[in-house]
Amino acid sequence: MSRKNHVIVVGGGASGMMAAISARRQGADVTIIERNPRVGKKILATGNGRCNFTNINTDITYYHGSNPKFAYSALANFGVSDTIDFFEKLGIAHKVEELGKVFPMSDQASSILDVLLYELNEIGVNIICDAYVKDIINDKDKFKIILEDRSVVKGDKVILATGGKAMPYSGSDGNGFELAEKLGHTIISLFPGLVQLKLEGSFFKQIQGVKFIGTAEILDGNKSVAKDRGDILFGNYGVSGPPILQISRKAGELLNEGRKAILKISIIDTISKEELIELIKERFKNRPKKTLEFSLVGLVNKRLIPVLLREAGIVDLKSPVANLSIKECEKIADILTDWKFEVRGTKSWPSAQVTAGGILTDEINQATMESKIIKGLFFAGEIIDIDGQCGGFNLQWAWSSGFVAGINAANEG
Repeated sequence: MSRKNHVIVVGGGASGMMAAISARRQGADVTIIERNPRVGKKILATGNGRCNFTNINTDITYYHGSNPKFAYSALANFGVSDTIDFFEKLGIAHKVEELGKVFPMSDQASSILDVLLYELNEIGVNIICDAYVKDIINDKDKFKIILEDRSVVKGDKVILATGGKAMPYSGSDGNGFELAEKLGHTIISLFPGLVQLKLEGSFFKQIQGVKFIGTAEILDGNKSVAKDRGDILFGNYGVSGPPILQISRKAGELLNEGRKAILKISIIDTISKEELIELIKERFKNRPKKTLEFSLVGLVNKRLIPVLLREAGIVDLKSPVANLSIKECEKIADILTDWKFEVRGTKSWPSAQVTAGGILTDEINQATMESKIIKGLFFAGEIIDIDGQCGGFNLQWAWSSGFVAGINAANEG
């Protein structure tokens, strides 16, 4: 009887657990090595603690990287319906909410982790926690995993599923990139993704906490390269909110390339600029004695008004609206529909939901997730230069890439 293939999965997050389950179901002996006291810590934080574990709209257009098409094969091999079926069989009843987000009916991220843990234990996956991998040595088609306490775990195949650098409190400190580099792999420049934007300007403390529904765009020169709409929130550093997170990847990419990124915000986006000008004129005409500062109450958040007027070049906020020129009306409408900011950066790794950049996909077989450089070495999840938009797309990539890596790592040879 032939000896079972021993697969070592480095990292017990979403992709690592999926890789371990799929490899074990193929008959391999499997060991997960996790640095935290328990596996799956990051899962508990997803979807505001509810875990939108996939998205029914998943396709390649929701992914980014140097070569987003790399993700196509894994997503085709283990797609949304496979994911929903996989979790249904583990006990997760699901529901679909706005924008195609799929949640457990329990509304608890812990449900996802609970059933994954149950399955890992049920099928006999060995889990070693509180174990930090310092080095991986490839020796005669075998692998030695060197831990921080100098102990060694030996295996036939290795799946690197260590995550990226986002949310470092969950255990993602970028160690996997260092391990991959030591093994000869190239790392595409890393930067925070799905993250808040820091903006140039000295007035953000005045409007911190102001929230509105509007449109946000990233401009590269005069060209719009990313756009989204929804709740936008000002902070003392700049802006956040779902639309900002969705477009932040493009801003980070431009900044990472040493280029200028401009954020355009439309506070009022339900009517045209021309219609807004007429609306403002009518408001001012109806109540000519109102001060400029008070005249916009009821149209926009009152805390925004002094900042908006100053940005429009209006100094005397107590002046009656009767004194306002047509040109000044147009400037106010400009700010409300086309307010531009220079992006000076993004918030750092603790605030980011995902890592942009990672292991160069040209060095990975997209059909198997195996390294083209070292036989028997596989990758899964965020460590690869693939990242998705908000809404369950990153977890779908974790499940898909983890499944493919696990199946193929379990194969003999």
